Amino acid sequence: MAILSKLLKKGIRLRESLEQEFSNPIDLQKQQLRKLLLKAERTEIGKKYKFNAVLKAFRGNADLFYEVFKTQIPIYDYNSIYEEFWKKLLDGKKNVTWSGTVQYFAMSSGTSGASSKYIPVTKSMVKAIRRTGVRQILSLSKYDLPDSLFTKGILMLGGSTDLEFNGTYFSGDLSGITASKLPIWFQRFYKPGKKISRNKNWGEKLDQIVVHAKDWDIGIIVGVPAWLQILIEKIIDRYKVDNIHDIWPNLKIFVHGGVAFEPYRKGFESLLGKPLIYIETYLASEGFLAYQALPNRKSMRLVLNNGIFYEFIPFEETNFDADGNVKSTAQTLKIDDIEEGTDYAILITTCAGAWRYLIGDVVKFISKEDSEIIITGRTKHFLSLCGEHLSVDNMNKAIELVSEELNIRVREFTVMGIPHQNLFGHHWYIGSEDQVDAKKLAKSLDKQLMKLNDDYAVERKHALKKIKVEVLAPTLFYNWMKKEGKEGGQHKFPRVLKNEKAISWTEFLKESRKDD
Repeated sequence: MAILSKLLKKGIRLRESLEQEFSNPIDLQKQQLRKLLLKAERTEIGKKYKFNAVLKAFRGNADLFYEVFKTQIPIYDYNSIYEEFWKKLLDGKKNVTWSGTVQYFAMSSGTSGASSKYIPVTKSMVKAIRRTGVRQILSLSKYDLPDSLFTKGILMLGGSTDLEFNGTYFSGDLSGITASKLPIWFQRFYKPGKKISRNKNWGEKLDQIVVHAKDWDIGIIVGVPAWLQILIEKIIDRYKVDNIHDIWPNLKIFVHGGVAFEPYRKGFESLLGKPLIYIETYLASEGFLAYQALPNRKSMRLVLNNGIFYEFIPFEETNFDADGNVKSTAQTLKIDDIEEGTDYAILITTCAGAWRYLIGDVVKFISKEDSEIIITGRTKHFLSLCGEHLSVDNMNKAIELVSEELNIRVREFTVMGIPHQNLFGHHWYIGSEDQVDAKKLAKSLDKQLMKLNDDYAVERKHALKKIKVEVLAPTLFYNWMKKEGKEGGQHKFPRVLKNEKAISWTEFLKESRKDD
């Protein structure tokens, strides 16, 4: 049990995890918000919105603190907080939205917009991410695992640790920033190691890992499903083996995040010699929000006492416009006000200087008592051209069901809304290497979506008149991401293409067909 032993020797205990397990969620959240306000009281944003007045409200009745907080401070999205505050951080200005200077910025994958975003990563946030990572490792004690697993290597497939430095700040993938700051005791378990991790060329990095793969005894793999699948295929091909367990016989756990795993499952499991334990995490560029805390659950537990305060906005037309932008009149709720089974967009206030920040994800509570959630989509990654309200959760489930029905492996997929005569249509792009009739696939996909979504079923009889499916080589998806500067690391292919992304994708496909 080498990893667990190391954690205990370093004085890391279960105290924080136990505190969350046996405490009232709103009590933990109230305490967190107070700590965040105290730390940022003398910052630029703290003075503008009178954080000192908000802090006084904590001495009032139970809900007064939140009423004052949400009245005093407006809702921000990335563009608004960047223009007013965060761009000053890039110039090295201190005490803007968090105490002190910010030396690191995570470059987000930018799946919702045209370009990458600079998300501040403070020292406090690095420590918070590390603490939550430790909690996740300790949660493995709840699984039926052999002691020997905790002596094996952990392969973390992320961005380069050789961060860009412009003389004022460092920038790169959050995975690269956090990997560059791993504690010394963890480095003996960490693969691919410092040298390979520094490589900025994603293709070269994968090739280097393939070369060394046979020398490592890997028990846990961590990363985005699509990129890990590509890596494992390369390893299998290089060593001419039947499956990855012929190289890594002790591989037992796959820790994944960023996208739903279910659409990838069929293809991924074809590369295995024995089943894996899948553990989902919710590690965004803005912070480590949740992780799967218990076996045999598909939900994740929000981390309530580690540098993040959450608010929830019912994801409905009264709070969001047709493009997924939050309205200034949006209703916001704290954690004790939510209801199970409702879709909520998340606002976070963090120890990285995000304040009432719309992170862009949509979640649903599976258990209010345990603060257990699933991610159902993105505020801007949905299709509702005519009231069909098609969510990413609907799309993922439909692709999973279609894959089983037609016995195909879907590597990637995306969809965009299109005009059809005077009404509307959906154009699906499915990445698969298997032979499949596109019309048959379209019919099956349409059937599953009508079962999953009543609004979709209604609109298929009225305004949504055409469902088109185009089957493409999966390499086209990855080549487009490379062209967009989004290859590898935490980058994911957007499930819904709109605006600039849709134009870029269609032009890319036209050029690809010319080359053929």
